[in-house]
Amino acid sequence: MDRRRPVILTAHPLQRIGAYALSCLAGIERPEGRTAGLPDPQGLDVDGFDAAVAAMTEDAVRAALVRDTKVAAGFFLKCSMSFFPNSKMNHPSNANRSDEEIAERVRAWRKPQRSVQSGSGAVGCVLCSQPAAGFFGKTDVPLAESDVYRNTTPRGHDGMALCWACVCCFYALPYGSWLTGGPSVAVHSWDEDFLAATVAAQVRLTRQLVEIGSAAGPALEAREVLALRALRGHQHELTAGVELLVYGNNNRGPVLEVYGLDQALAEWLRRTSQRSGLRRGFRALLRAHRTAKEPGYVGLARNAFRSPQRIPGGCAVWLATAVLRPGRAEREDEAVALAGLCFDYADKVMLMDKDDLDEIRATGRRIATILQGERSSGKLREFYARFKDSGRLRSWLQRGAVEWLGRPRDGQDGPLVSTRGFALLFDPDFDNPAWFHRQMLLVSVTEELFHLGWRPEGSFDDGAEELPELDVKDNEFAGDGGRDER
Repeated sequence: MDRRRPVILTAHPLQRIGAYALSCLAGIERPEGRTAGLPDPQGLDVDGFDAAVAAMTEDAVRAALVRDTKVAAGFFLKCSMSFFPNSKMNHPSNANRSDEEIAERVRAWRKPQRSVQSGSGAVGCVLCSQPAAGFFGKTDVPLAESDVYRNTTPRGHDGMALCWACVCCFYALPYGSWLTGGPSVAVHSWDEDFLAATVAAQVRLTRQLVEIGSAAGPALEAREVLALRALRGHQHELTAGVELLVYGNNNRGPVLEVYGLDQALAEWLRRTSQRSGLRRGFRALLRAHRTAKEPGYVGLARNAFRSPQRIPGGCAVWLATAVLRPGRAEREDEAVALAGLCFDYADKVMLMDKDDLDEIRATGRRIATILQGERSSGKLREFYARFKDSGRLRSWLQRGAVEWLGRPRDGQDGPLVSTRGFALLFDPDFDNPAWFHRQMLLVSVTEELFHLGWRPEGSFDDGAEELPELDVKDNEFAGDGGRDER
């Protein structure tokens, strides 16, 4: 191990999370600048490293001596089975061993090992290339191959050459993860400032858990909420996307689920929750994702990581429903703010061309002019229903185009839908997200109806059922929303 720089950040997400957690445990922070106070693995010296490892070792000893995973004080011991199965910390034989023997075995397990040699000299760590301290497997490294089924190395060979610093990063991984007693949850990013802040906050929570224990683990409405909370609390612009890692390493079968959020969407979610000009729209965004069973925060977090295309669709449904409710100044202000937020989404996340967005919005204003002439909600409901099938919507617009020619236009020139507008809404070309353009069309129509002050006769009250969710039938939502499960 390099005596000047014991920990090196590598390309392994779990090692990186552990490295920042190790830095937190050692109390090593960035000394100055806008990121002062954040953990700094690059500044971790040998004394700090040794102190952090010693603290983790004593936590492991204390947990092992509980022996019983069903009591509150045994929660950290229970969690260790999903990180380091069959280790000296949680081995089944501990039930028959004395406290002194268990403590000695755990400390021996966490004791630094010497570098290993091959015929050509020292073996390098597979992650950082420093001299390896040994070969490690599933007991020490979450998601490493088990020697039970590995057939690429000799019998008795643990397999993965790692330096002691990288091994200790994996030992620190539980502190940087949300512990449930089963699969754990961690947030990772290649934005170092965001990762440092997120891990630091998680280490503080986990250390409390290690100290006081928990019978059932901390409550979490949805895994994705953990990452969305971290985004909301981050004060600086994100330079990379965010990954949500759900993983487990127990002997019943390892699991790894990775949910990705690209940089544009991650930064948009961060900005919309913090900038005063977007905050009202964000509150309406949460309303748009609220259901009878789940709060809006959960729905938004889940859609962001699993089905981001549902975010503007859910907003469009809420806006169309809001138009049909009795007038309420607060609701109208929220609706207009949410429409503005949707257009910001089109610009910042979908990177929609300004001229294309202007074309969609102009089309929406003309359609709203037609709907404004109706005293009942029937035509708006019919228009909304057509969004379930792009062919039916196209037919509605073609008939509306004829009607548009024979009515006063209030200074609005051109056809109801231009040739360019039809291409944006219905062209199946892979590079044209027609499904999204149609959602923005519905947002544009409802926004204009609010501006016009239109209220249909027979509007339903707040206790009435919401309009049904948009259900596109032409497979334009193909895919799993960025989920990568292994």
